[in-house]
Amino acid sequence: MAALSTPTGAVNPWIVGARGWFLVLLTIWFCLLALFHAVPQIDIAIANTFFYEFSCLNSDLPGRICGEFPRSADALLQLGRRILFYMPVFFAVVVLIVLVRNLQHHGATYCANRTKQCWIALVTLVTGPYLLVNLILKSVSGRPRPYETDMFGGDKLFAAAGSFDGSCYNNCSFISGEAAGAGWVACLIVFVPAQFRPLVAPPLIIVTLISPALRVSFGGHYFSDALLGFLSSAVVYAGVTAYFEMTQAEKKRAHSTVL
Repeated sequence: MAALSTPTGAVNPWIVGARGWFLVLLTIWFCLLALFHAVPQIDIAIANTFFYEFSCLNSDLPGRICGEFPRSADALLQLGRRILFYMPVFFAVVVLIVLVRNLQHHGATYCANRTKQCWIALVTLVTGPYLLVNLILKSVSGRPRPYETDMFGGDKLFAAAGSFDGSCYNNCSFISGEAAGAGWVACLIVFVPAQFRPLVAPPLIIVTLISPALRVSFGGHYFSDALLGFLSSAVVYAGVTAYFEMTQAEKKRAHSTVL
């Protein structure tokens, strides 16, 4: 129990607040990654439920599997995917507008907490879905997408989540950028007043989960890519929030020392 309290008897700040959430979410993320890496059959089985196999024509390769992910050809589902693709951009513009309008206020009408919330959201969007996922992980992970692998009609070998030794060289499957963007939108629940969150959270989560679900059904990502992509934004959001809180606390301590 000593680890839960400071020498003065106060609760250890690492146990509560954004820092605590960051540690918990980060641990869950890596535990899930370890699970999908150790049991790749989970990804294969889920992808196989959306795959339609048919006989290969004019194929000289024995044992080759031919087929498709039929839902990827559904015009209505593709329209839904395109709409949801721009959902993070729409909400980013809204957050930016809220930030600019709030900065135009002074004195009693200015809300410092709202400014902090907006900055956290925008910094998370840039560092999470954009930098970490799309520019880094998708470039170095090496994991082919389901429709690119030989067991689902492609010509590349399957690579487990987190293996980083696959035959993909650019815009790879691990992890899903669209799922990360959807996860970021889900994190915006923090802007909703606490008393309304129980009403807003369920429909918001359902809507944001549609995008990663479509990517899996289209054969564009494995289940682990979508789930870990979605959760990655929550991890980054908690981490950025923790950084802002620690920076703010340090500024307050420095100001108190000067006075």
